[in-house]
Amino acid sequence: MRALGLDLGSKRIGVAISDSGGRLATPYEVVHRSGDRGRDHRAILELAREAEVEAIVVGLPLSLDGSVGPAAKRALKEVAQLGATTDLPVETYDERLSTVTADRYLMEMDLNAAARRKVVDKVAAAVILQSWLDSRAAAAPHSTEPNPDAASEAAGPDPALPARPDEPETGP
Repeated sequence: MRALGLDLGSKRIGVAISDSGGRLATPYEVVHRSGDRGRDHRAILELAREAEVEAIVVGLPLSLDGSVGPAAKRALKEVAQLGATTDLPVETYDERLSTVTADRYLMEMDLNAAARRKVVDKVAAAVILQSWLDSRAAAAPHSTEPNPDAASEAAGPDPALPARPDEPETGP
């Protein structure tokens, strides 16, 4: 599943996108706030349409203790507004420390402060989206598709084949 990840900020919205298999998040774009939330949402939905995403994941800035503080309440209000303008599912995901994590990655890359400011929002969106993707993968039931190798391994060595030198011979 291809998804779009958002890191909502007061001046910028970081945007990330996943691969079509829903395994890897990549920083994608920064949408600069226009002062018109409807215009900002249209810009996000245009990116979602271009990328053919199936879901939108928005970072929820919970307080460090996990409670819903003023920033999270503002984000939830915007998520509801965004969700009302699209048929795509819009989910929230805990974004605590995502910007700090993104900034650390960028500092490790030896980017100066001005260069980091230009990309930190979309990198934070990728951190959020990757966490969401990882949580979905961990929660997904394991594949039940038959594995032809598993059946032969469960049956033991093929008696028609000679034993490997490091294995004792088994016989009837």
